[in-house]
Amino acid sequence: MDAEFLFMDDNARPHRGNIVDECLQSEDITRMEWPAYSPDLNPIEHVWNMLDRRIAARQPPPTCLPELRRALLD
Repeated sequence: MDAEFLFMDDNARPHRGNIVDECLQSEDITRMEWPAYSPDLNPIEHVWNMLDRRIAARQPPPTCLPELRRALLD
């Protein structure tokens, strides 16, 4: 990682513990500041939401991991 690296997390409680802060500081990693519970700032949350809705709408729904994998790839 170069000097321009910026770490992004989702403000989940486990990501905000003192031990995590200390580790990031010790590695000189800059954390992106953003409001808690702000999925609009994290585009991957929209992708997960879309996949969840599409899988939930399948008839019949996947019942095992291989079926889920095929459905996600579809």
